[in-house]
Amino acid sequence: MTIFFQKELEKIKKLILSLGAMVEERMRLAIRAIEDGDTKIAESIIKMDYEVDEKEVEVEEECLKILALYQPVAVDLRFLVAVIKINNDLERIADEAVNIARRVSSITGKQGGAFPFDYSRMSEIADDMLKKSLDALVNLDVDLAFKVVTLDDAVDDLHQTAYDLIRQEMRKTPDKAGPLINLYLISRHLERIADHATNIAEEVIYLVEGEIVRHGNY
Repeated sequence: MTIFFQKELEKIKKLILSLGAMVEERMRLAIRAIEDGDTKIAESIIKMDYEVDEKEVEVEEECLKILALYQPVAVDLRFLVAVIKINNDLERIADEAVNIARRVSSITGKQGGAFPFDYSRMSEIADDMLKKSLDALVNLDVDLAFKVVTLDDAVDDLHQTAYDLIRQEMRKTPDKAGPLINLYLISRHLERIADHATNIAEEVIYLVEGEIVRHGNY
């Protein structure tokens, strides 16, 4: 391939990493909003959502342009396919951060007591999975990508625990069903973020090894 093609690939690498940094920031803000019940942080996440959407479209357009102009093969084709999928997962993670922000805004002032479930551990693992998946992408680190995949079960277990505790709380205080449902949905959004981080890690494995490892095919 020409030197122009290589420059285009480098441009895409920078774009996807820039998007990753934006999404990491929103993830950190979402966690702070959960921990502090901070509606101002929540509102800022919602207002910034368009930035991620615009960057996601830019990355996809650049990838499609290269596919059309250069018709790449082998590892270069795998890279572009992986980036298109990772691009989508990053945008979905940002959407989940927005969803969390909306739940926090809805709950604040209505809960009337302590949350029946502490989301700190679940948030920590989901955030760590996102960070590790992006580090694996930067360094093409398959071992780190596999570590991300193994962390997903821990988030699933915490999600189930949250569901059980919140269901018990709803039986005791049915008048608080609305806020409690929103609390459960925060757990669901965190679980989905972990799923998308796992998808990113799996795409890194595909990029490096040329092997599809979805659906537990490890």
